[in-house]
Amino acid sequence: MSNENSNLYHDQIVLHLVQFAVVWALLAMTVGVYISAELVWPTIDFGQFWLSFGRLRPLHTNGIIFGFGVSALMATGFYSVQRTSHVPLFMPRLAWFVCYAWQLIILLGGLSLLAGWTTSKEYAELEWPFDIAIAIVWVCFGVVFFGTIANRKIRPIYISNWFYGALIIVIAMLHIVNSLAIPVTIGKSYSLYAGAQDAIVQWWYGHNAVGFLLTGGFLGMMYYFLPKHAGRPIWSYRLSVVAFWAFTYSYIWAGPHHLHYSAVPEWVLSLAMVMSVILLAPSWATMINGIMTVSSASEKLKTDPALKFIVLSLAFYGLATFEGPMMAFPSVNVVSHFTDWTIGHVHSGALGWNAMITYGTFYYMVPRLVGGELYSVRLANIHFWMALAGTMLYVMAMWGAGVSQGLLWLSVDEIGELSFSFKDIMSSMAPFYGLRLIAGLIFLGGTMLMAYNLYKTIAGKSAVKVQVPAVDPAFGVSS
Repeated sequence: MSNENSNLYHDQIVLHLVQFAVVWALLAMTVGVYISAELVWPTIDFGQFWLSFGRLRPLHTNGIIFGFGVSALMATGFYSVQRTSHVPLFMPRLAWFVCYAWQLIILLGGLSLLAGWTTSKEYAELEWPFDIAIAIVWVCFGVVFFGTIANRKIRPIYISNWFYGALIIVIAMLHIVNSLAIPVTIGKSYSLYAGAQDAIVQWWYGHNAVGFLLTGGFLGMMYYFLPKHAGRPIWSYRLSVVAFWAFTYSYIWAGPHHLHYSAVPEWVLSLAMVMSVILLAPSWATMINGIMTVSSASEKLKTDPALKFIVLSLAFYGLATFEGPMMAFPSVNVVSHFTDWTIGHVHSGALGWNAMITYGTFYYMVPRLVGGELYSVRLANIHFWMALAGTMLYVMAMWGAGVSQGLLWLSVDEIGELSFSFKDIMSSMAPFYGLRLIAGLIFLGGTMLMAYNLYKTIAGKSAVKVQVPAVDPAFGVSS
């Protein structure tokens, strides 16, 4: 690396990761809309196994979480860690490897799911060759990120980097432990765990993948881009640090609340429920911290679509992190579990929190990466209202379906037999599933608008060369 390049941020990598994230969002959301249509018209799989709900559903979840979500986290993590450390990325060639190797894993992994290769573990469906590849690339991601922090010229480690760091460390631990398996063939393995032990390990992984990737990682995004875009310092830095440690120590225990009414020790379930409720404190502390940060920038909020997305995402974050602990109570869980209520809860977070904060961040970051203006503020505002409408319709449809399912399945006659058959209940879901399909189409349409808007913003441009600021080593601040 030349001396000239050592004084420049490596933003071309960031720009490529943003583009990959948008492509995965479009593909995975299209698959999601298609499988929601299959629940309305089951015959549109045309008798093809690779178009069946069972194969497309994990393709949808893996594409969204690991294609769109992780690519966005890598992009924003690489962008913000350089600027909060005042140094370029450590080992930029390794960062390029991470960028492209991750996309190759998602592409080949998606094809393997269509071919029927699956471990059947939720959010961990990919078979053992991909598990090994994921671990290698993830460690490389960590080397780049923590190497950059180690070289920093700013002594304090900003709070966003704490969350990105927790994302990298904890997800590596979860992935490796949960993926331990005995390979049988290139496309088939069996988990090293069995029975209830396997279920506990899976949901220790599954819920914490939500916690440290879809929550912790995106909180890192929020803590950098919200104050940066609002032009205000974070309202309470001390509160953000306290919330980080409370979040980290509480979340790791909450996973078994997915296993109520199963052959899991009662003390494990009780501990998970208690920790789920405790999580309300750090979650809402973070939401309040973000809202208070932007409270004095109300004029900018009225006109800036990027800031609208980020602030709205905080509202959905607060709602989702209230609903989750409530669903951990057995009295609520007996109604909600194995119903579409859970699907609604997941998507209130995935659409309302993860997607919206990412959209707002991209609208802020992409014009700055290419040194220009957003192609169309009007299209971004239309996207905002489409995203809000799509999310609200989706969540309401799934809440209605889920509560109906739960109550009907619990209904028994005078001799204790079920009052309604599974077939009867599911046939009554058609209106809810139709509304979900409409909601998904609206949300996907908004995402397409964003993709077009960002494409026109980037067209014919490359990432501008940004000089690393000079820093006075005696004070650790820009000179």
